[in-house]
Amino acid sequence: MKSIYDLNYNQLVEMCLENGFKKYNANQIFAWLYRKRVTTFDEMTDISKNLRQFLKENYSIGTLEILQLQISEDSTRKYLFRLTDGSSIEVVLMHYDYGNTICVTSQVGCNMGCTFCASGLLKKQRDLTSGEMVLQVLSVQKEIDKLEKRISHIVVMGTGEPFDNYDNVMNFLSIVNHDLGLGIGARHITISTCGLVEGIKRFADEKTQYNLAISLHAPNDEIRNQIMPVNKAYPISELMEALKYYSIKNNRRLSFEYILLKGVNDTEKCVSQLAELTKQFDVYVNLIPYNHVDENGYISTDYKSAMAFYDMLMRKNVRCTLRQKMGDDIDAACGQLRSKYERKKIHE
Repeated sequence: MKSIYDLNYNQLVEMCLENGFKKYNANQIFAWLYRKRVTTFDEMTDISKNLRQFLKENYSIGTLEILQLQISEDSTRKYLFRLTDGSSIEVVLMHYDYGNTICVTSQVGCNMGCTFCASGLLKKQRDLTSGEMVLQVLSVQKEIDKLEKRISHIVVMGTGEPFDNYDNVMNFLSIVNHDLGLGIGARHITISTCGLVEGIKRFADEKTQYNLAISLHAPNDEIRNQIMPVNKAYPISELMEALKYYSIKNNRRLSFEYILLKGVNDTEKCVSQLAELTKQFDVYVNLIPYNHVDENGYISTDYKSAMAFYDMLMRKNVRCTLRQKMGDDIDAACGQLRSKYERKKIHE
């Protein structure tokens, strides 16, 4: 049965009209789903019994089952959810001074194979539907409703490559961004890609207000080939050409994500090469402390060296920040909690 959360506002209007209901019924349903956050159709008390019965017969509704919840000392909340087919996915909620950011997963597993990332320890099984991504946000929001808190920002940076599931991701964003829905502003939404050139160009042509972040993590092909296999298909030169196209089409600031790996990509030479890459763009570099993953063998750059890397970039007029390390006392690395759970399940 199709999930009601798969329908964006326009599709919901179309569904109502095609089945003999009114356009205003779509407004009512949308409000019940995303403002009042009901989990049964019977709770939609201001719509007709006929419409409620139609919805029950044709659509599913509800929240995701929480398999595990880890809460860090810094209030980071990491959820492991079970989907209706038995698959498990991770979602992370991070608390900042400016609000609450949810990190959404776009695929069950990941085929990008980044050697530092726990997400790739389990290969891609399938894409998530729009509704499954919406339910990640709604399920967490219902949890923090009890704390009188609101999700203010969304990053599609969890397990999977968003541009490898392009249509579902964009439909999901149109739902959570809609004024009648959760109303999360487009400029508070960020999509992260490891560098799928066709996806970047397609996204550029959309001319949305969503933010684009590039998981760069290396300033040259030699290092990037070693840690990010996608670079062999789309080397840095092709990636930069796609980003030029995006910048021309959108005139919006880019973000480069750069995980600092000790002895791998944190040298002074890397600083110079990264500064050279960034000078052609309106870009902000997010330097990210590495959350250790036992299976991968990398070590995070120590704080003193990370600050030196940051200072050198700043002296080269590269706008950057050294991200606060969050969730270090829980399974913080992307995909880590799910990987542990799935492997334990296999051995039981």
